[in-house]
Amino acid sequence: MISIGICDDEPSMRRTLRRPLEQKLQLLGTDYQIFEYDSGESLVLRPEAEGLDILFLDIEMKELSGMDTARTLRRRDSHTLLIFVTAYPDYVFQGYEVHAFHYILKPYDERKISRVLEQALKELGAVKEQFFPLEQKSGTVKIPLRNIVAFSSDRRKIVLTMTDEKKPDFYGKLDDLEGQLPDFFIRCHNRHLINLNHVTALEKDGCICGPAGLKFPVSRAFQQSLEVAFARLLLR
Repeated sequence: MISIGICDDEPSMRRTLRRPLEQKLQLLGTDYQIFEYDSGESLVLRPEAEGLDILFLDIEMKELSGMDTARTLRRRDSHTLLIFVTAYPDYVFQGYEVHAFHYILKPYDERKISRVLEQALKELGAVKEQFFPLEQKSGTVKIPLRNIVAFSSDRRKIVLTMTDEKKPDFYGKLDDLEGQLPDFFIRCHNRHLINLNHVTALEKDGCICGPAGLKFPVSRAFQQSLEVAFARLLLR
């Protein structure tokens, strides 16, 4: 069970941060608890604070600032991974004093939140099998991401292409989905997000994916980023 804290004196900012965190944790299949704090004072007085695995901590708060809150936690020998959130990049460098793990700038970019959270979970050794929660009439089905070759947009629906050639679908937008997925899912076309781990070859106007050798179109707008991502994968 991963315990995560969000400390921000603005309720709207806590909600805005919590939503993508929960989406990512559910996608990863990670058991978690999220605690919210409306001030540095309330955080340091709570008994579970010292045992938090990850803390998203706003720097600019009234009374006890985020930096002072972090100093208090470190004096207690807390090993929490500190991730500062701030609207001012200049504050980021102060994080070295309290051994901050990372930082996120406001206004929030959901992809940045997702990447930083995943890095923190890897640091904790908490990344497990990753799943995609597919809503069905019978309930939610957890599909391993390694079994998904691509997500494709078809009018108001998104169709999954699976390694077993099944094609379940759900209502949604590809733009919304893209920010929730790990970096190995990359856009190759306005209508397609492909799993780089299943790409076997790149061609001039398409990419070959999966055991069935399916071909997905590659548009000019995404060609360079796809080629770079594929080359990096091959070098790992």
